[in-house]
Amino acid sequence: MESNVKFISYDGDYPCLCYGTLVIEVKGKVYELKNVLVSGGSVWFDPEECSFDVVQGEWEISDIFLPDELKPYIDEITEVVNCEVPYGCCGGCI
Repeated sequence: MESNVKFISYDGDYPCLCYGTLVIEVKGKVYELKNVLVSGGSVWFDPEECSFDVVQGEWEISDIFLPDELKPYIDEITEVVNCEVPYGCCGGCI
């Protein structure tokens, strides 16, 4: 089955990959969505090494900032984003 969601672009960049504008097309309509990506990764401090450990993880989509008409497509949007955007949690927000 063909996806209803087409990835166009994402401008989030190091050091805060999760802050950016996701541009997608859904059923022929283009949407610019600001700050909808949520990292599935994590960051923690290792006191023995005196360093931060960073684990990148798949993106999730925050439905708080999604227009209601896109909420039925959240799984498809998430799948497309994870295929096109490098995994997050670069540690930029620590």
